[in-house]
Amino acid sequence: MNTDQYPPIADYAYIADCHSAALVSKSGSIDWCCMPRIDSASCFGRLVGWRRGGYCRIAPLKDHSVSRRYLDHTLILQTTFLLDDGCEARLIDCFTMREGGEHHPYQQILRIIEGVKGSVDFSIDIVPRFDYGSVKPWIRRIDDHFIAIGGNDGLLISGDIGCNMKHRHDLTGNCTLKEGQRKYLSIIYRRSEDLDDGLVEAPPVDELADRFEQTAKWWSGWAAKGNIQGPYAEYMWRSAIVLKGLSHAPTGAIAAAATTSLPEAPVGSRNWDYRYSWIRDSCFTVRSLTELGFHSEAEGFRRFVERSAAGSAEELQILFGVGGERRLNESNISELEGYRGAQPVRIGNAAEVQQQLDVYGELLDLAWRWHALGHSPDTDYWEFITELVNAAARLWAEPDQGIWEMRGEPRHFVQSKVMCWAALNYGIRLAKDLGREKSVAEWTKVRDEIRRAVEEKGYDSQRGVFIQAFGHKKMDAALLLLPTVGFVDYQDERMIRTTDAIWKDLKEKNFLRRYQADDDGLDGKEGAFLACSFWLVECLAYQKRLDEAHEVFQQVMKAGNDLYLFSEEYDTEAGEMLGNFPQGLTHLSLIAATVAMAAMEAKQPQER
Repeated sequence: MNTDQYPPIADYAYIADCHSAALVSKSGSIDWCCMPRIDSASCFGRLVGWRRGGYCRIAPLKDHSVSRRYLDHTLILQTTFLLDDGCEARLIDCFTMREGGEHHPYQQILRIIEGVKGSVDFSIDIVPRFDYGSVKPWIRRIDDHFIAIGGNDGLLISGDIGCNMKHRHDLTGNCTLKEGQRKYLSIIYRRSEDLDDGLVEAPPVDELADRFEQTAKWWSGWAAKGNIQGPYAEYMWRSAIVLKGLSHAPTGAIAAAATTSLPEAPVGSRNWDYRYSWIRDSCFTVRSLTELGFHSEAEGFRRFVERSAAGSAEELQILFGVGGERRLNESNISELEGYRGAQPVRIGNAAEVQQQLDVYGELLDLAWRWHALGHSPDTDYWEFITELVNAAARLWAEPDQGIWEMRGEPRHFVQSKVMCWAALNYGIRLAKDLGREKSVAEWTKVRDEIRRAVEEKGYDSQRGVFIQAFGHKKMDAALLLLPTVGFVDYQDERMIRTTDAIWKDLKEKNFLRRYQADDDGLDGKEGAFLACSFWLVECLAYQKRLDEAHEVFQQVMKAGNDLYLFSEEYDTEAGEMLGNFPQGLTHLSLIAATVAMAAMEAKQPQER
């Protein structure tokens, strides 16, 4: 197998409609697309199986250079092809959006070719493969469009781009674009039986043009709710829009990433399916979006968690499917060889059964922030909050898998203990504000007990730093989060020493690893973890070490691609992205870092 066929992860752009997602390469190829949901089986999956995964490519026939951008404050991708002879054309890609699309989406990819200068010849290949490459669909021409059906999946393919059947499984075509011309390709997902029964009509070309305008208007309307300004606004906008795209409109869930099985290490078993909603990552996302003025996402996710957990702390998991599904059993897909052939494709995530104590603190942080926006919990939500606080009080002394979901033996992770402290602390503050002080004395006693335990067992007095876990004195980048919930001030000497120790012990060519991965129960060496590097920027900024914060920030930004999209990790040796893409945790951490730098820079003139 020729692994050189696989483009670097950085070659991909991302489009989404808050239901589905797709990745588009610089060569104009959709190599990853899951519909009707982000965690559905792929209909184009060449990203993790070059020979069998399927793709949809539109590209000039002649040699050309490529530049690309998103239209302002949208997930509408514009790729510009400049031919060696000076001719020029554009390819515009998006999922179409509309008002009411939360429950009635178009479920449509729209691809538009525009002639800009001269005349450009394009080739078109549409090679759908359903169920992660296991099904070659049956393609039929129906009047002026095509249907592709197989299993329970179906695509309606239409437009004026000019395709013909290559054989019963693929479409191919050629077209020429002159200056000022436009041509359209529409790919709509529908159930195979509806397509077979003729229940779905192909939209005419003038309606495709209208849907494109609707999409631009929808994104503009959403962006108008935000308040993003200052020197880092461009980075913050892109990250906020990525996070919005990862949300699941019908339920309020937020997926951790758009892909599965992009490896965190070139060899080994470090590849996971991240197309699910983690409580921790989603709470971080809501926090970041709320800081930028996007408040409805907080309400949507709050209700999603309460529903998915059946209103009970006992039914809470660390992650759910984006529809609230609880069973996310892991399995491997044998039909696809994996990205660059390194590892099998994995679907599902066994972390669903893990115990991670940090979720209680994250959910109480979310409840407190929601309350601070002027909301008061009703009786049912207060009962759920009370159960969460009581669960933290009951479970805090137990070991868990921690924020990193380590698959070895559970430990007494310091960050987990602190998040239990945060659950109790926020619970106490909420109870006092709401006049519901029945449990405050009991909660205060446990909260103070947790603090004593952390300061005695989770602190290395010899070095003067917080440590990864009770009995484990190694450093852990998750300790950079301790100030975010008020356990310790950023400028506390203990936190400054901890920040410096993490920077020293976990540094890898100006990036941070999560921890020293010699005993996490997995083989292979993972890359630098980009979210941790942004956490370091945030800490340095709030410690008034702005020069150092900028130095780290500029280095970490080099790990993004030309569209300011980031993966989960980064291979500092090869200079390439690793892990699933785009990764929500990285983007929300970028937002937190830029907010910190902007806030402290604004204070500098006042302090002089």
